[in-house]
Amino acid sequence: MMQNVHLAPETDEDDLYSGYNDYNPIYDIEELENDAAFQQAVRTSHGRRPPSKTSLASSIGRPMTGAIQDGVTRPMTAVRAAGFTKAALRGSAFDPLSQSRGPASPLEAKKKDSPEEKIKQLEKEVNELVEESCIANSCGDLKLALEKAKDAGRKERVLVRQREQVTTPENINLDLTYSVLFNLASQYSVNEMYAEALNTYQVIVKNKMFSNAGILKMNMGNIYLKQRNYSKAIKFYRMALDQVPSVNKQMRIKIMQNIGVTFIQAGQYSDAINSYEHIMSMAPNLKAGYNLTICYFAIGDREKMKKAFQKLITVPLEIDEDKYISPSDDPHTNLVTEAIKNDHLRQMERERKAMAEKYIMTSAKLIAPVIETSFAAGYDWCVEVVKASQYVELANDLEINKAVTYLRQKDYNQAVEILKVLEKKDSRVKSAAATNLSALYYMGKDFAQASSYADIAVNSDRYNPAALTNKGNTVFANGDYEKAAEFYKEALRNDSSCTEALYNIGLTYEKLNRLDEALDCFLKLHAILRNSAEVLYQIANIYELMENPSQAIEWLMQVVSVIPTDPQVLSKLGELYDREGDKSQAFQYYYESYRYFPCNIEVIEWLGAYYIDTQFWEKAIQYFERASLIQPTQVKWQLMVASCFRRSGNYQKALDTYKDTHRKFPENVEYSGQNYSASSKGERLSARLRALPGTNEPYESSSNKEIDASYVDPLGPQIERPKTAAKKRIDEDDFADEELGDDLLPE
Repeated sequence: MMQNVHLAPETDEDDLYSGYNDYNPIYDIEELENDAAFQQAVRTSHGRRPPSKTSLASSIGRPMTGAIQDGVTRPMTAVRAAGFTKAALRGSAFDPLSQSRGPASPLEAKKKDSPEEKIKQLEKEVNELVEESCIANSCGDLKLALEKAKDAGRKERVLVRQREQVTTPENINLDLTYSVLFNLASQYSVNEMYAEALNTYQVIVKNKMFSNAGILKMNMGNIYLKQRNYSKAIKFYRMALDQVPSVNKQMRIKIMQNIGVTFIQAGQYSDAINSYEHIMSMAPNLKAGYNLTICYFAIGDREKMKKAFQKLITVPLEIDEDKYISPSDDPHTNLVTEAIKNDHLRQMERERKAMAEKYIMTSAKLIAPVIETSFAAGYDWCVEVVKASQYVELANDLEINKAVTYLRQKDYNQAVEILKVLEKKDSRVKSAAATNLSALYYMGKDFAQASSYADIAVNSDRYNPAALTNKGNTVFANGDYEKAAEFYKEALRNDSSCTEALYNIGLTYEKLNRLDEALDCFLKLHAILRNSAEVLYQIANIYELMENPSQAIEWLMQVVSVIPTDPQVLSKLGELYDREGDKSQAFQYYYESYRYFPCNIEVIEWLGAYYIDTQFWEKAIQYFERASLIQPTQVKWQLMVASCFRRSGNYQKALDTYKDTHRKFPENVEYSGQNYSASSKGERLSARLRALPGTNEPYESSSNKEIDASYVDPLGPQIERPKTAAKKRIDEDDFADEELGDDLLPE
């Protein structure tokens, strides 16, 4: 076998590619003219053929490829796949890419004024207007959003007319028409133009060419609900419910929740209960469970209240807390865990949990006083049910609510007993209980105990702003204002929204005579609490201390706009106008103060002196007589009455009054016949007002008693309360009506 194998010699290794450039001289066409054999062949065969091009095909046989016959060149089909189609004439250059033709002619420009182009441009403008309308709505500019929506509607109608002239009606862009009408209806609704919104929705719903437009009847039901037309709202909700297929379970549940809310607002609690019971049986959720509890509370069914509360706390939260705990020391796993601890999904879970706790706490506080013979027994039942659920940490909050309820009933011993038990539990509950105990002892003027429990609260939770505020209050009560300010500042660092600490630090700066800093604190607080009479009063008081009465009057006028019937604020305004020399304005506000509280002796004194100065003796008499009724042991009021009678010319009445006064006060050294003058030093009455709230004291709008201005407490002790306030009555805010905003917004 090996005899046929030939190995390449080693001498050929350097010339492995030799011979590739060699070619047969037969294929050399450059020397054909000098090749005698070739020329002879041409002369003897092809050269003898007749030169006529009209020879019969039968005489010359099959025409060759590329030959011209009858003026037509035979196609070169054999090389068509390579890109060659035909040759023009013999002798034409080889140009398979047609490069000899030159550059291609430019494309024909589209006519901008053609109907199709106009329609496309108009359609683009309509889409842009709809988008601008939606953007303006999201930015809060509702008027601009409505204007853009109207412009889109006008241009869309022009577009439809132009399209009908060019094409058939079947080619109209229904999606664009739907989006324009829907956006217009939505903008009418948010601008509270409900009639226009309903008309636009009707145009969409009645058009059979729009598929699934019936669901918009839910939006129409929302509008009727806002108009308090409950029967029509329920009608349209049910029509929308019929339009939603059974597979779209979530949408059907939302519509049924809206039906339940409408029944509640209409006062038809039994019908609302049927809706919510159906929801809780099909797809339980927190809002439906909460509203169901409220409905049973409204009809007073104790047992059903308990069952509804139990259904509420069994609604699954669907939150997996374990995934936020790293089970191993793997650095990659730890990084992933840290990344998801505060992402958007985690924030949504926290909001859902907070909402669940709010509904449970509110429901418990609402039903606890009525489900048992006493509120204490009702709270105990709620606590036991909560302890057996996934919300076990809320049981301690309910205990604190129980203590707060005892406080409202003035049963301080029971409240202290409950709080002392809670004070021995874990740090969070311990801090809350100690904070409340500190507040109780502070209100009882036991500052030592208040300070002790405030220290316990702060040590248990250094980031508890209420505990730090209470500690600052106890230090304030001891007169250490600098240290109190430090505690208030720390409370604000932990919670910048702690308005109590901000208010109290303003009072502290006022005590330290740092009026500019105090004014800054109260102005910041005014930005948070716009209509707080206490804050407005303190700002006015600081301006008065800064000797700026015009600003003080301006801020007191704002207090009057908030509480127009407060007699102390009115009398303070009268005092400031009196200082400015405006007697008429001073009289107006003093008189208004007297109308609302006719027992303020300083106001009565000023009004009497005013009528004496203006020589209206008869009118002055009625004020001094009232003063004598308020202070019957003060002889000066009887003497002033007698003096007014004498000056008015009624001498007999004056004499009788002097005799009666002498009989009541026989030991008085002042004799009846003294010539009292309204302008004399002895009789002239002071117009100063001394019964106003203390300058550093929290303002009490309903207080009618005199307040000692020599010492005042800062804003009262802070009782840490649970997250939601107890509901005392059923109103619209008791119901989870967030579902009323299910209007579908255009994208």
